[in-house]
Amino acid sequence: MKEINLNFSNPISTQSEVFNELFYQLCETQFGLEHGISYFNDQSPEDQFSKIPIRTYDEFKPWIEKARGGELSVVWPGKTYWFAKSSGTTSDRSKHLPVTETSLKTGHYKGGRDLLSIFCDQVPHAPLYSGKHLIIGGSSALHDDGKGAYTGDLSAIIVRNLPPWVEMRRTPSRDITLLEDWNKKVKLMAEKVAEEDVRILAGVPSWMLVVCKEVLNIKGAKTLDEVWPNLWLYMHGGVGFQPYKEEFASLIKSKDMHYLETYNASEGFFALQDDFARDDMALLLNHGVYYEFIPFENFDYNNLSKTTKLKDVEVGKDYAIVISTNAGLWRYLLGDVVRITSDSPYRIKIVGRTSSFINVVGEELMIAQTEQALSSTLSHFNLSLKEFTVAPYFSPSGIPISHQWAIEVQEGIPLCDGFETILDTHLRELNSDYDAKRSDDFVLTMPQVEFVHSGTFEAWLTSKNKLGGQHKIPRLSNTRKIIDEIL
Repeated sequence: MKEINLNFSNPISTQSEVFNELFYQLCETQFGLEHGISYFNDQSPEDQFSKIPIRTYDEFKPWIEKARGGELSVVWPGKTYWFAKSSGTTSDRSKHLPVTETSLKTGHYKGGRDLLSIFCDQVPHAPLYSGKHLIIGGSSALHDDGKGAYTGDLSAIIVRNLPPWVEMRRTPSRDITLLEDWNKKVKLMAEKVAEEDVRILAGVPSWMLVVCKEVLNIKGAKTLDEVWPNLWLYMHGGVGFQPYKEEFASLIKSKDMHYLETYNASEGFFALQDDFARDDMALLLNHGVYYEFIPFENFDYNNLSKTTKLKDVEVGKDYAIVISTNAGLWRYLLGDVVRITSDSPYRIKIVGRTSSFINVVGEELMIAQTEQALSSTLSHFNLSLKEFTVAPYFSPSGIPISHQWAIEVQEGIPLCDGFETILDTHLRELNSDYDAKRSDDFVLTMPQVEFVHSGTFEAWLTSKNKLGGQHKIPRLSNTRKIIDEIL
Protein backbone atom coordinates (compact mmCIF):
# COMPACT_ATOMS: atom_id res chain seq x y z
CA MET A 1 0.00 0.00 0.00
CA LYS A 2 2.91 2.36 0.63
CA GLU A 3 4.05 1.89 -2.98
CA ILE A 4 0.49 2.18 -4.34
CA ASN A 5 -0.21 5.40 -2.44
CA LEU A 6 3.16 6.85 -3.46
CA ASN A 7 2.37 6.30 -7.14
CA PHE A 8 -1.15 7.70 -6.80
CA SER A 9 0.18 10.86 -5.10
CA ASN A 10 3.02 11.39 -7.62
CA PRO A 11 1.38 10.60 -10.96
CA ILE A 12 3.46 12.77 -13.29
CA SER A 13 6.85 11.68 -11.98
CA THR A 14 5.65 8.05 -11.95
CA GLN A 15 4.67 8.26 -15.62
CA SER A 16 7.97 9.98 -16.43
CA GLU A 17 9.86 7.02 -14.95
CA VAL A 18 7.77 4.60 -16.99
CA PHE A 19 8.46 6.61 -20.16
CA ASN A 20 12.22 6.62 -19.56
CA GLU A 21 12.32 2.86 -19.02
CA LEU A 22 10.20 2.19 -22.12
CA PHE A 23 12.35 4.52 -24.24
CA TYR A 24 15.49 2.67 -23.12
CA GLN A 25 13.98 -0.65 -24.25
CA LEU A 26 12.62 0.84 -27.50
CA CYS A 27 16.16 1.77 -28.54
CA GLU A 28 17.01 -1.96 -28.53
CA THR A 29 14.28 -2.97 -31.02
CA GLN A 30 13.89 -3.18 -34.79
CA PHE A 31 10.83 -0.94 -34.47
CA GLY A 32 12.86 1.74 -32.72
CA LEU A 33 15.67 1.51 -35.28
CA GLU A 34 13.23 1.88 -38.19
CA HIS A 35 11.78 5.00 -36.56
CA GLY A 36 15.14 6.64 -35.85
CA ILE A 37 14.99 6.11 -32.09
CA SER A 38 18.44 6.19 -30.51
CA TYR A 39 20.23 7.11 -27.28
CA PHE A 40 22.72 9.06 -29.41
CA ASN A 41 20.19 11.15 -31.30
CA ASP A 42 20.60 14.91 -30.83
CA GLN A 43 16.85 15.22 -30.21
CA SER A 44 15.39 14.60 -26.76
CA PRO A 45 13.69 11.25 -26.12
CA GLU A 46 10.31 13.04 -26.00
CA ASP A 47 10.86 14.68 -29.40
CA GLN A 48 11.99 11.40 -30.98
CA PHE A 49 9.05 9.55 -29.48
CA SER A 50 6.48 12.09 -30.66
CA LYS A 51 7.47 11.46 -34.30
CA ILE A 52 6.33 7.82 -34.13
CA PRO A 53 2.94 7.73 -35.90
CA ILE A 54 -0.06 6.72 -33.82
CA ARG A 55 -1.32 3.43 -35.23
CA THR A 56 -4.39 1.24 -35.07
CA TYR A 57 -3.98 -2.52 -34.80
CA ASP A 58 -4.13 -3.03 -38.58
CA GLU A 59 -1.38 -0.47 -39.06
CA PHE A 60 0.79 -1.99 -36.30
CA LYS A 61 0.13 -5.57 -37.39
CA PRO A 62 3.18 -6.00 -39.73
CA TRP A 63 5.59 -5.66 -36.78
CA ILE A 64 3.52 -8.07 -34.65
CA GLU A 65 3.57 -10.61 -37.47
CA LYS A 66 7.36 -10.33 -37.71
CA ALA A 67 7.61 -11.07 -33.99
CA ARG A 68 5.18 -13.99 -34.34
CA GLY A 69 7.40 -15.30 -37.10
CA GLY A 70 10.23 -15.74 -34.62
CA GLU A 71 12.39 -12.69 -35.34
CA LEU A 72 14.24 -11.24 -32.35
CA SER A 73 13.80 -7.78 -30.81
CA VAL A 74 11.09 -6.66 -33.22
CA VAL A 75 8.92 -4.62 -30.84
CA TRP A 76 10.53 -5.61 -27.51
CA PRO A 77 14.10 -6.75 -26.77
CA GLY A 78 14.62 -10.48 -27.19
CA LYS A 79 12.07 -13.05 -28.33
CA THR A 80 8.36 -12.62 -27.71
CA TYR A 81 6.87 -16.02 -26.84
CA TRP A 82 3.18 -15.24 -26.24
CA PHE A 83 0.49 -13.55 -28.28
CA ALA A 84 -2.95 -12.91 -26.82
CA LYS A 85 -5.86 -13.51 -29.14
CA SER A 86 -7.90 -10.43 -28.43
CA SER A 87 -11.53 -10.79 -27.43
CA GLY A 88 -12.21 -7.13 -26.66
CA THR A 89 -14.79 -7.21 -29.44
CA THR A 90 -16.33 -10.04 -31.38
CA SER A 91 -15.55 -9.94 -35.08
CA ASP A 92 -14.60 -12.29 -37.85
CA ARG A 93 -10.98 -11.16 -37.57
CA SER A 94 -8.91 -11.79 -34.43
CA LYS A 95 -6.14 -9.60 -33.16
CA HIS A 96 -2.90 -11.11 -31.87
CA LEU A 97 -1.28 -8.88 -29.27
CA PRO A 98 2.23 -9.40 -27.87
CA VAL A 99 2.60 -10.40 -24.22
CA THR A 100 6.05 -10.39 -22.61
CA GLU A 101 7.27 -11.76 -19.31
CA THR A 102 7.82 -8.16 -18.22
CA SER A 103 4.25 -7.15 -19.04
CA LEU A 104 2.87 -10.15 -17.15
CA LYS A 105 4.87 -9.44 -13.99
CA THR A 106 4.70 -5.65 -13.87
CA GLY A 107 1.27 -5.33 -15.52
CA HIS A 108 -1.29 -8.09 -15.14
CA TYR A 109 0.03 -9.75 -11.98
CA LYS A 110 1.01 -6.49 -10.31
CA GLY A 111 -2.45 -5.07 -11.08
CA GLY A 112 -4.14 -8.08 -9.51
CA ARG A 113 -1.90 -7.88 -6.46
CA ASP A 114 -2.62 -4.16 -6.10
CA LEU A 115 -6.38 -4.76 -6.28
CA LEU A 116 -6.21 -7.36 -3.51
CA SER A 117 -3.98 -5.05 -1.46
CA ILE A 118 -6.47 -2.19 -1.78
CA PHE A 119 -9.37 -4.48 -0.86
CA CYS A 120 -7.60 -5.94 2.17
CA ASP A 121 -6.53 -2.46 3.28
CA GLN A 122 -10.19 -1.37 3.30
CA VAL A 123 -11.64 -4.68 4.55
CA PRO A 124 -8.81 -6.08 6.72
CA HIS A 125 -11.01 -8.69 8.42
CA ALA A 126 -11.97 -10.43 5.13
CA PRO A 127 -10.66 -14.06 5.18
CA LEU A 128 -10.03 -14.23 1.43
CA TYR A 129 -7.20 -16.75 1.60
CA SER A 130 -8.89 -19.35 3.75
CA GLY A 131 -10.82 -20.62 0.71
CA LYS A 132 -10.79 -20.83 -3.08
CA HIS A 133 -10.94 -18.23 -5.87
CA LEU A 134 -13.21 -18.95 -8.86
CA ILE A 135 -11.56 -17.41 -11.92
CA ILE A 136 -13.47 -17.60 -15.22
CA GLY A 137 -11.54 -16.73 -18.37
CA GLY A 138 -11.88 -17.78 -21.96
CA SER A 139 -10.35 -20.89 -23.47
CA SER A 140 -7.16 -21.62 -21.58
CA ALA A 141 -5.55 -23.64 -24.37
CA LEU A 142 -2.36 -22.29 -25.92
CA HIS A 143 -1.54 -23.17 -29.52
CA ASP A 144 2.03 -23.58 -30.77
CA ASP A 145 2.45 -21.77 -34.08
CA GLY A 146 5.47 -23.90 -34.97
CA LYS A 147 7.95 -21.03 -34.67
CA GLY A 148 8.45 -21.00 -30.94
CA ALA A 149 5.53 -18.70 -30.11
CA TYR A 150 2.20 -19.55 -28.49
CA THR A 151 -1.20 -18.00 -29.19
CA GLY A 152 -4.35 -18.08 -27.06
CA ASP A 153 -6.68 -16.02 -24.90
CA LEU A 154 -4.98 -13.72 -22.41
CA SER A 155 -6.46 -15.91 -19.66
CA ALA A 156 -4.59 -18.90 -21.13
CA ILE A 157 -1.27 -17.06 -20.95
CA ILE A 158 -2.00 -15.81 -17.43
CA VAL A 159 -3.10 -19.22 -16.10
CA ARG A 160 -0.01 -20.93 -17.57
CA ASN A 161 2.28 -18.49 -15.76
CA LEU A 162 0.46 -17.77 -12.50
CA PRO A 163 2.59 -17.17 -9.40
CA PRO A 164 2.33 -20.02 -6.86
CA TRP A 165 0.46 -17.83 -4.34
CA VAL A 166 -2.35 -17.43 -6.88
CA GLU A 167 -2.33 -20.93 -8.37
CA MET A 168 -2.68 -22.62 -4.96
CA ARG A 169 -6.05 -20.92 -4.38
CA ARG A 170 -7.45 -20.93 -7.93
CA THR A 171 -10.39 -23.16 -8.84
CA PRO A 172 -11.38 -25.17 -10.87
CA SER A 173 -8.46 -27.49 -11.58
CA ARG A 174 -6.24 -26.89 -14.58
CA ASP A 175 -7.58 -29.87 -16.54
CA ILE A 176 -11.06 -28.29 -16.51
CA THR A 177 -9.72 -24.81 -17.18
CA LEU A 178 -7.82 -26.11 -20.23
CA LEU A 179 -10.98 -27.37 -21.95
CA GLU A 180 -11.88 -25.49 -25.13
CA ASP A 181 -15.45 -26.81 -25.34
CA TRP A 182 -17.22 -24.04 -23.40
CA ASN A 183 -20.52 -25.92 -22.94
CA LYS A 184 -18.71 -28.92 -21.46
CA LYS A 185 -16.46 -26.68 -19.40
CA VAL A 186 -19.37 -24.80 -17.78
CA LYS A 187 -20.95 -28.05 -16.57
CA LEU A 188 -17.70 -29.53 -15.22
CA MET A 189 -16.66 -26.21 -13.71
CA ALA A 190 -19.98 -25.82 -11.90
CA GLU A 191 -19.86 -29.40 -10.57
CA LYS A 192 -16.37 -28.82 -9.21
CA VAL A 193 -16.77 -25.37 -7.66
CA ALA A 194 -20.18 -26.22 -6.16
CA GLU A 195 -18.29 -28.31 -3.58
CA GLU A 196 -15.59 -25.69 -2.90
CA ASP A 197 -15.43 -22.95 -0.28
CA VAL A 198 -15.29 -20.07 -2.77
CA ARG A 199 -14.32 -16.67 -1.34
CA ILE A 200 -13.53 -14.66 -4.52
CA LEU A 201 -15.16 -14.51 -7.96
CA ALA A 202 -13.34 -13.09 -11.01
CA GLY A 203 -14.57 -12.85 -14.59
CA VAL A 204 -16.92 -11.22 -17.10
CA PRO A 205 -20.42 -10.71 -15.52
CA SER A 206 -22.46 -12.38 -18.27
CA TRP A 207 -20.42 -15.60 -18.13
CA MET A 208 -20.10 -15.56 -14.35
CA LEU A 209 -23.91 -15.61 -14.17
CA VAL A 210 -24.02 -18.68 -16.43
CA VAL A 211 -21.68 -20.63 -14.14
CA CYS A 212 -23.28 -19.41 -10.91
CA LYS A 213 -26.78 -20.38 -12.05
CA GLU A 214 -25.52 -23.83 -13.02
CA VAL A 215 -24.08 -24.12 -9.49
CA LEU A 216 -27.48 -23.18 -8.02
CA ASN A 217 -29.17 -25.84 -10.17
CA ILE A 218 -26.70 -28.50 -9.03
CA LYS A 219 -27.10 -27.61 -5.35
CA GLY A 220 -30.84 -26.92 -5.50
CA ALA A 221 -30.20 -23.55 -3.85
CA LYS A 222 -31.89 -20.20 -4.33
CA THR A 223 -28.93 -17.96 -3.52
CA LEU A 224 -25.17 -18.27 -3.67
CA ASP A 225 -25.01 -17.53 0.07
CA GLU A 226 -26.34 -21.06 0.64
CA VAL A 227 -23.54 -22.55 -1.46
CA TRP A 228 -20.68 -20.20 -0.62
CA PRO A 229 -21.40 -18.58 2.79
CA ASN A 230 -17.90 -17.05 2.89
CA LEU A 231 -18.10 -15.19 -0.42
CA TRP A 232 -16.57 -11.72 -0.01
CA LEU A 233 -15.40 -10.28 -3.31
CA TYR A 234 -16.29 -10.21 -7.01
CA MET A 235 -13.62 -8.70 -9.30
CA HIS A 236 -15.39 -7.95 -12.57
CA GLY A 237 -14.52 -6.29 -15.87
CA GLY A 238 -14.81 -6.61 -19.61
CA VAL A 239 -18.30 -5.10 -19.90
CA GLY A 240 -20.27 -2.53 -17.96
CA PHE A 241 -21.52 -3.98 -14.67
CA GLN A 242 -24.54 -1.71 -14.20
CA PRO A 243 -27.05 -3.84 -16.19
CA TYR A 244 -26.08 -6.95 -14.16
CA LYS A 245 -25.92 -5.35 -10.73
CA GLU A 246 -29.43 -6.20 -9.57
CA GLU A 247 -29.17 -9.80 -10.78
CA PHE A 248 -26.07 -10.36 -8.67
CA ALA A 249 -27.75 -8.62 -5.73
CA SER A 250 -30.62 -11.11 -5.98
CA LEU A 251 -28.20 -14.06 -6.04
CA ILE A 252 -25.92 -12.84 -3.25
CA LYS A 253 -27.65 -11.40 -0.18
CA SER A 254 -24.64 -11.27 2.15
CA LYS A 255 -23.75 -7.86 3.58
CA ASP A 256 -20.10 -8.93 3.43
CA MET A 257 -20.15 -9.06 -0.39
CA HIS A 258 -18.09 -6.43 -2.25
CA TYR A 259 -17.73 -5.63 -5.95
CA LEU A 260 -14.61 -4.14 -7.54
CA GLU A 261 -14.25 -3.21 -11.21
CA THR A 262 -11.05 -3.81 -13.16
CA TYR A 263 -9.83 -2.58 -16.54
CA ASN A 264 -7.56 -5.43 -17.59
CA ALA A 265 -7.27 -6.00 -21.34
CA SER A 266 -5.04 -8.05 -23.62
CA GLU A 267 -2.95 -4.90 -24.12
CA GLY A 268 -2.35 -4.30 -20.40
CA PHE A 269 -3.79 -3.72 -16.92
CA PHE A 270 -4.92 -0.08 -16.97
CA ALA A 271 -7.14 0.73 -14.00
CA LEU A 272 -8.99 -0.61 -10.99
CA GLN A 273 -11.66 0.57 -8.58
CA ASP A 274 -9.87 1.88 -5.51
CA ASP A 275 -12.84 3.14 -3.49
CA PHE A 276 -16.10 1.28 -2.76
CA ALA A 277 -17.93 4.61 -2.47
CA ARG A 278 -17.11 5.54 -6.10
CA ASP A 279 -18.04 4.04 -9.45
CA ASP A 280 -14.86 5.03 -11.32
CA MET A 281 -11.39 3.47 -11.42
CA ALA A 282 -7.92 4.68 -10.51
CA LEU A 283 -5.54 4.81 -13.46
CA LEU A 284 -2.53 2.54 -12.87
CA LEU A 285 0.54 4.62 -13.71
CA ASN A 286 3.36 2.30 -12.66
CA HIS A 287 2.40 -0.86 -14.52
CA GLY A 288 4.50 -0.65 -17.67
CA VAL A 289 2.12 1.57 -19.65
CA TYR A 290 2.75 5.13 -20.81
CA TYR A 291 -0.47 7.04 -21.61
CA GLU A 292 -1.35 9.71 -24.12
CA PHE A 293 -4.82 11.08 -24.74
CA ILE A 294 -6.76 12.42 -27.74
CA PRO A 295 -9.76 14.64 -26.90
CA PHE A 296 -12.71 12.69 -28.25
CA GLU A 297 -14.44 15.86 -29.46
CA ASN A 298 -11.53 16.26 -31.90
CA PHE A 299 -11.10 12.56 -32.71
CA ASP A 300 -10.47 11.80 -36.38
CA TYR A 301 -8.99 8.54 -37.64
CA ASN A 302 -7.36 10.49 -40.48
CA ASN A 303 -5.57 12.89 -38.14
CA LEU A 304 -4.19 11.19 -35.04
CA SER A 305 -1.00 13.19 -34.69
CA LYS A 306 -1.85 15.44 -31.74
CA THR A 307 -2.13 14.05 -28.21
CA THR A 308 -2.57 15.43 -24.70
CA LYS A 309 -0.25 14.38 -21.87
CA LEU A 310 -1.58 13.16 -18.55
CA LYS A 311 -0.75 16.41 -16.77
CA ASP A 312 -2.90 18.35 -19.25
CA VAL A 313 -6.10 16.26 -19.29
CA GLU A 314 -9.25 17.92 -17.96
CA VAL A 315 -11.67 16.42 -15.46
CA GLY A 316 -15.04 15.76 -17.08
CA LYS A 317 -13.71 15.45 -20.65
CA ASP A 318 -13.69 12.31 -22.80
CA TYR A 319 -10.50 11.02 -24.41
CA ALA A 320 -9.40 8.22 -26.72
CA ILE A 321 -6.40 6.44 -25.18
CA VAL A 322 -3.02 5.97 -26.87
CA ILE A 323 -0.66 3.55 -25.12
CA SER A 324 2.98 2.46 -25.24
CA THR A 325 3.70 -0.67 -23.23
CA ASN A 326 6.34 -3.09 -22.02
CA ALA A 327 4.66 -5.72 -24.19
CA GLY A 328 5.97 -3.86 -27.25
CA LEU A 329 3.03 -1.70 -28.35
CA TRP A 330 4.19 1.78 -29.37
CA ARG A 331 1.82 4.75 -29.65
CA TYR A 332 -0.99 2.26 -30.15
CA LEU A 333 -4.60 3.46 -30.40
CA LEU A 334 -6.34 1.28 -27.83
CA GLY A 335 -9.85 1.97 -29.13
CA ASP A 336 -11.45 2.77 -25.77
CA VAL A 337 -12.89 6.15 -24.83
CA VAL A 338 -12.58 7.18 -21.18
CA ARG A 339 -13.83 10.11 -19.14
CA ILE A 340 -11.44 11.69 -16.66
CA THR A 341 -13.37 11.82 -13.38
CA SER A 342 -10.64 12.87 -10.95
CA ASP A 343 -7.04 14.10 -11.00
CA SER A 344 -6.13 13.34 -7.39
CA PRO A 345 -5.59 10.49 -8.00
CA TYR A 346 -6.29 10.23 -11.70
CA ARG A 347 -9.48 8.24 -12.15
CA ILE A 348 -11.45 7.26 -15.24
CA LYS A 349 -14.71 5.76 -16.46
CA ILE A 350 -14.94 3.76 -19.68
CA VAL A 351 -17.66 5.48 -21.70
CA GLY A 352 -17.30 3.87 -25.13
CA ARG A 353 -15.05 2.87 -27.98
CA THR A 354 -13.73 4.88 -30.90
CA SER A 355 -15.42 2.43 -33.28
CA SER A 356 -18.39 1.34 -31.15
CA PHE A 357 -21.04 4.01 -30.93
CA ILE A 358 -24.09 5.06 -32.91
CA ASN A 359 -23.89 8.36 -34.72
CA VAL A 360 -25.93 8.10 -37.91
CA VAL A 361 -27.86 11.37 -37.46
CA GLY A 362 -25.61 13.20 -34.97
CA GLU A 363 -27.02 11.52 -31.84
CA GLU A 364 -23.55 10.38 -30.60
CA LEU A 365 -24.91 7.56 -28.46
CA MET A 366 -22.16 5.95 -26.33
CA ILE A 367 -21.97 2.58 -24.58
CA ALA A 368 -22.09 4.01 -21.05
CA GLN A 369 -25.34 5.84 -21.82
CA THR A 370 -27.05 2.80 -23.34
CA GLU A 371 -26.01 0.58 -20.43
CA GLN A 372 -27.26 3.07 -17.85
CA ALA A 373 -30.57 3.66 -19.66
CA LEU A 374 -31.18 -0.06 -20.17
CA SER A 375 -30.28 -0.85 -16.55
CA SER A 376 -32.84 1.67 -15.26
CA THR A 377 -35.51 0.36 -17.63
CA LEU A 378 -34.92 -3.29 -16.75
CA SER A 379 -35.08 -2.38 -13.07
CA HIS A 380 -38.47 -0.72 -13.64
CA PHE A 381 -39.86 -3.97 -15.08
CA ASN A 382 -38.00 -6.19 -12.58
CA LEU A 383 -36.02 -7.89 -15.37
CA SER A 384 -32.42 -9.13 -15.45
CA LEU A 385 -30.17 -8.77 -18.49
CA LYS A 386 -28.27 -11.50 -20.31
CA GLU A 387 -27.11 -9.59 -23.42
CA PHE A 388 -28.06 -6.83 -25.83
CA THR A 389 -26.96 -5.04 -28.97
CA VAL A 390 -28.18 -1.88 -30.72
CA ALA A 391 -28.06 -0.69 -34.33
CA PRO A 392 -29.75 1.91 -36.55
CA TYR A 393 -33.04 1.05 -38.26
CA PHE A 394 -33.42 2.34 -41.80
CA SER A 395 -36.43 3.24 -43.95
CA PRO A 396 -36.95 1.37 -47.26
CA SER A 397 -35.14 4.25 -48.97
CA GLY A 398 -32.10 3.80 -46.69
CA ILE A 399 -32.65 6.76 -44.33
CA PRO A 400 -31.95 6.10 -40.60
CA ILE A 401 -35.23 6.59 -38.76
CA SER A 402 -34.73 4.94 -35.35
CA HIS A 403 -32.60 2.59 -33.27
CA GLN A 404 -33.34 -1.11 -32.94
CA TRP A 405 -32.47 -3.04 -29.79
CA ALA A 406 -32.08 -6.82 -29.56
CA ILE A 407 -32.34 -7.77 -25.87
CA GLU A 408 -32.07 -11.15 -24.15
CA VAL A 409 -33.14 -11.29 -20.51
CA GLN A 410 -32.81 -14.03 -17.93
CA GLU A 411 -36.56 -14.72 -17.82
CA GLY A 412 -37.18 -15.60 -21.50
CA ILE A 413 -39.34 -13.31 -23.64
CA PRO A 414 -41.26 -10.91 -21.34
CA LEU A 415 -44.44 -8.94 -21.95
CA CYS A 416 -43.58 -5.34 -21.15
CA ASP A 417 -46.03 -2.67 -22.25
CA GLY A 418 -44.28 0.68 -22.44
CA PHE A 419 -40.72 -0.68 -22.34
CA GLU A 420 -39.68 1.39 -25.38
CA THR A 421 -41.17 4.57 -23.91
CA ILE A 422 -39.33 4.26 -20.61
CA LEU A 423 -36.07 3.30 -22.34
CA ASP A 424 -36.43 6.31 -24.64
CA THR A 425 -37.07 8.61 -21.68
CA HIS A 426 -33.89 7.50 -19.92
CA LEU A 427 -31.83 7.87 -23.11
CA ARG A 428 -33.15 11.41 -23.62
CA GLU A 429 -32.27 12.30 -20.03
CA LEU A 430 -28.71 11.03 -20.49
CA ASN A 431 -27.90 12.35 -23.98
CA SER A 432 -28.89 15.83 -25.12
CA ASP A 433 -27.93 15.10 -28.75
CA TYR A 434 -30.21 12.06 -28.81
CA ASP A 435 -32.95 14.11 -27.13
CA ALA A 436 -32.70 16.78 -29.82
CA LYS A 437 -32.98 14.21 -32.62
CA ARG A 438 -36.01 12.65 -30.92
CA SER A 439 -37.84 15.95 -30.53
CA ASP A 440 -41.30 15.59 -32.13
CA ASP A 441 -40.05 12.44 -33.91
CA PHE A 442 -38.46 14.87 -36.35
CA VAL A 443 -35.24 12.89 -37.06
CA LEU A 444 -35.52 9.72 -34.97
CA THR A 445 -38.70 7.92 -33.95
CA MET A 446 -39.24 5.79 -30.85
CA PRO A 447 -36.64 3.01 -30.48
CA GLN A 448 -37.73 -0.49 -31.49
CA VAL A 449 -37.11 -3.28 -28.98
CA GLU A 450 -36.95 -6.96 -29.93
CA PHE A 451 -36.78 -9.41 -27.03
CA VAL A 452 -35.08 -12.58 -28.28
CA HIS A 453 -35.33 -16.18 -27.06
CA SER A 454 -32.98 -17.47 -24.38
CA GLY A 455 -29.73 -18.66 -25.91
CA THR A 456 -29.91 -16.42 -28.99
CA PHE A 457 -26.67 -14.55 -28.28
CA GLU A 458 -24.84 -17.72 -27.28
CA ALA A 459 -25.92 -19.31 -30.56
CA TRP A 460 -24.55 -16.30 -32.47
CA LEU A 461 -21.23 -16.51 -30.59
CA THR A 462 -21.07 -20.23 -31.33
CA SER A 463 -21.62 -19.58 -35.03
CA LYS A 464 -18.59 -17.25 -34.93
CA ASN A 465 -16.52 -19.75 -32.94
CA LYS A 466 -16.43 -17.16 -30.15
CA LEU A 467 -18.22 -18.96 -27.32
CA GLY A 468 -16.25 -18.49 -24.11
CA GLY A 469 -15.68 -16.50 -20.98
CA GLN A 470 -13.66 -13.65 -22.51
CA HIS A 471 -15.70 -13.04 -25.65
CA LYS A 472 -18.13 -10.16 -25.56
CA ILE A 473 -21.04 -9.02 -27.72
CA PRO A 474 -20.50 -5.74 -29.63
CA ARG A 475 -23.17 -3.56 -28.08
CA LEU A 476 -23.31 -0.60 -30.45
CA SER A 477 -22.82 -0.50 -34.20
CA ASN A 478 -23.47 1.97 -37.00
CA THR A 479 -24.30 -0.92 -39.35
CA ARG A 480 -26.90 -3.68 -39.16
CA LYS A 481 -24.57 -6.61 -39.85
CA ILE A 482 -24.52 -7.99 -36.30
CA ILE A 483 -28.12 -7.29 -35.32
CA ASP A 484 -29.44 -8.77 -38.57
CA GLU A 485 -27.50 -11.98 -37.93
CA ILE A 486 -28.78 -12.14 -34.34
CA LEU A 487 -32.40 -11.42 -35.21
